[in-house]
Amino acid sequence: MEFLGTTQTASYCGPKKACGISARPPVAPAPVIQECYQPYYLPGYRYLNSWRPSLFYKVSNTQTCPDEGVTCRSALRPPTILPAVRSALFCRYSPHDWDQSNQLQIRAAEASRLWAGRLMGDSMRLMQDKDQLTRQMQEGTRRNLGQRLSDIGFWKSELSYELERLLNENHSLDAVKRRLECMAEELNCPLQVALECQYQREKRIGIDLVHDNVEKNLIQEVDLLKCCQEQMRKLAQRIDIQMRDNRDAQHALERDLEDKNSAEFIDGKCLNLRNTSDCISFFHGVEQIDGTISVPETWAKFSNDNIRHSQNMRANSVRLREEAQNLFDVLLDQMWKQFTNTNMAFNARIAEVTDVKNKLQTQLAKTLQEIFQTENTIMLLERSIMAKECPLKVAQTRLECRTRRPSVELCRDMPQFKLVNEVVTIDDTLQTLKLRLRETQDTLQLLVMTKCRLEHELAVKANTLCIDKEKCMGMRKTFPSTACLGTCP
Repeated sequence: MEFLGTTQTASYCGPKKACGISARPPVAPAPVIQECYQPYYLPGYRYLNSWRPSLFYKVSNTQTCPDEGVTCRSALRPPTILPAVRSALFCRYSPHDWDQSNQLQIRAAEASRLWAGRLMGDSMRLMQDKDQLTRQMQEGTRRNLGQRLSDIGFWKSELSYELERLLNENHSLDAVKRRLECMAEELNCPLQVALECQYQREKRIGIDLVHDNVEKNLIQEVDLLKCCQEQMRKLAQRIDIQMRDNRDAQHALERDLEDKNSAEFIDGKCLNLRNTSDCISFFHGVEQIDGTISVPETWAKFSNDNIRHSQNMRANSVRLREEAQNLFDVLLDQMWKQFTNTNMAFNARIAEVTDVKNKLQTQLAKTLQEIFQTENTIMLLERSIMAKECPLKVAQTRLECRTRRPSVELCRDMPQFKLVNEVVTIDDTLQTLKLRLRETQDTLQLLVMTKCRLEHELAVKANTLCIDKEKCMGMRKTFPSTACLGTCP
């Protein structure tokens, strides 16, 4: 490298001038070649190199002749050039370099445009493909959500239908249970009547205090009523246990149905989400969280198991209800037969006592029978009067409501005539029935007075007949019939 103020010798400046000596100087080492331009690569174009000239600036260390003086060095060194002029010598290129540089620039520009065009086309196709893929995936997700909502709706309908049937079965079973409990409580009244009959028959006098068929039937009736109460209470306890199982199945169905409603609401909300919705946002990493606890098979199996469990509970409830109904029929039939046999025994005993009486005794029995029938007639008349009150209320209420019709609608039409006629007719019927009731009550009082006169005449046999017919049979009239026990609330 030369000092400042001297120039480097270029290869194209001309042939070297020999020194004025005969012997050649030793060969200088190979000059160190340095590239003055660093290549730059465009992205995607590895084959394109930046332009560089074919001539390189070579920096060489020239050696002076060993035996030459100042004259020889002055003859070989070019004249000193100022620093401002040095750059002009460094920037000298050949026309070939200039042409090659322009061609390279043109080819590089064309390659860049071709690469940009291909990149733009690929980018457009890539965007179109990705947009289409995104739309297809979004539509597929929407279809899957719709199918999921359809599945949830199907299981919801199945669960609702089974829950409704289970609730109806629970209601029916609860009615049967209350019916059993009510019947067991209602049997206390006939039991008390039978025990009271036994107690009253202990008051018979003299030879009439015998162990007859009435006594035997009363003992059997007491035992039968106690046995019926025990069976009904045991069956009611079994029904109570079954009702607890039914409630467990009901709660499972209700929880499952509530979960289905929540899932349907959430999936419906997800189905209605669009790209323009306001409530959408980014939730980074949510796709990596899997909080699911079931698969479609186990999900459907869970609801199916709940439904099957409920069906099994309903089947058990139906069997219990059938068993209860059979128990009702059997026990009611047995109680009714025993009640009839006891009554027949009472009637037979009364007939035997009546046969040994004279005409006064016969008249007393007929009077008592007539009193019994008259009381029944009074009861029927009172029921008939009470039954006419509701239709009268309905007719009068209809008339009162029709008086509030507006304006010209307040018409005296055919329904108005019919309602007025209905009110008048029911009112006349009530007056007739009440008049007949007073006559029947007067007749009953007359029969009672006649009985009192006959009992005064028959002091000895009156005690036995009073016990068997009036006290015992009078109490036994209150024994509930099959229809009453069967419809006990």
